[in-house]
Amino acid sequence: MTKTTVINNVIPRADIVKRAPRIGAELRNIKLSGDLPDETIAAINGLLLERKVIFLRDQGHLDDAEQERFALRLGKLVRHPTMHVTKGTASIIELDSGRGGHWADVWHTDTTFVDAYPKILVLRGAVIPPLGGDTVWSNTAAAYLDLPPPLQRLAEQLWAVHSNSYDYSIMNRPTEADKKYHDEVYTSKIYETEHPVVRVHPDTSERTLVLGYLAQRFVDIPKYDGQKLFDLFQSHIITPENTVRWSWKEGDVAIWDNRATQHYAAKDYGDQRRVVRRAAIDGEVPVSVDGRYSVTRVKQPAAKSV
Repeated sequence: MTKTTVINNVIPRADIVKRAPRIGAELRNIKLSGDLPDETIAAINGLLLERKVIFLRDQGHLDDAEQERFALRLGKLVRHPTMHVTKGTASIIELDSGRGGHWADVWHTDTTFVDAYPKILVLRGAVIPPLGGDTVWSNTAAAYLDLPPPLQRLAEQLWAVHSNSYDYSIMNRPTEADKKYHDEVYTSKIYETEHPVVRVHPDTSERTLVLGYLAQRFVDIPKYDGQKLFDLFQSHIITPENTVRWSWKEGDVAIWDNRATQHYAAKDYGDQRRVVRRAAIDGEVPVSVDGRYSVTRVKQPAAKSV
């Protein structure tokens, strides 16, 4: 029985609405909970592998505990390496635009500065501005397939160093609170990890590109040449044909495959408040096309200026 057959046997076709040709599906008439039948969880996971990101409206019944109970059905919950989790939860991070450092207005895959970064994220809209604050996702498997064969072969040979110690000034108008959060929390311990630029997806066997703003440099490539290569491959990832955009309402949930996507949260809502709450599912160490595994190094943070 194929994956699509399993989905159709459990979730009516009318309840799955594709949001863009290459990525994204809205799932209707399902209330998420930790008590969903195994067949429904399997169908959701199958749809996630196929469409990369799933959206659900009207999930206002979820609180932190029930969000994690559902997320736990998709795998083992995992804490962020440096950011504080919400009290009483195993993995939930509250991303509040009213507090420093909680922006995501650059293209990225979550937490790639460690080796086994999360495989799935479950994000719930708690406070949503009346206008703005959309999130855009891109399909990194489709981006790889779009590369001409010589560029595919080049990408498969490359490795990149990812780190949480990045230049926070690249963010859109960072504040002193942003800098304080970056210095005192986000980089309380500095990680560097070497990832293959092309990883083999453990569930679909697709080849996906691993880049985004946490990628600081390529291994054994000079900085100038490396920036040209980054721009080349990243441009394929974020081309509009590979993306889907979601306009949030309070109570919405987005679930995405973090191994096959990047995303960008638009910071276009001024002083309005935006709060989302994220649960994370533990992932696998990426494997390159020639069978090598990503490697993490942990460093103590550099001394802070006084």
